[in-house]
Amino acid sequence: MAKAIWNGVILAESDETIVVEGNHYFPPDTINRQYFQDSTTHTTCPWKGVASYYTIVVDGQQNKDAAWYYPSAKEKAKNIEGYVAFWRGVTVEP
Repeated sequence: MAKAIWNGVILAESDETIVVEGNHYFPPDTINRQYFQDSTTHTTCPWKGVASYYTIVVDGQQNKDAAWYYPSAKEKAKNIEGYVAFWRGVTVEP
């Protein structure tokens, strides 16, 4: 079971992650939403589409844009549409 951990808290946990380009994408219903705040940041991947971000907040500490997802993925990435991946110090234990 893969776990995403930051600041001692499990942000997401699933045995159904999808690994793309070395990143574990967690199904949206497996994230602990109380730690996620919508961000206004967006980036574009040529083959996946436009990514949206979450800022992670744990015990008053913020990790800006530490999670991302593709709300409307391009055709080649439809399998990860809505799934959430992590970086910026978030540890993912496979």
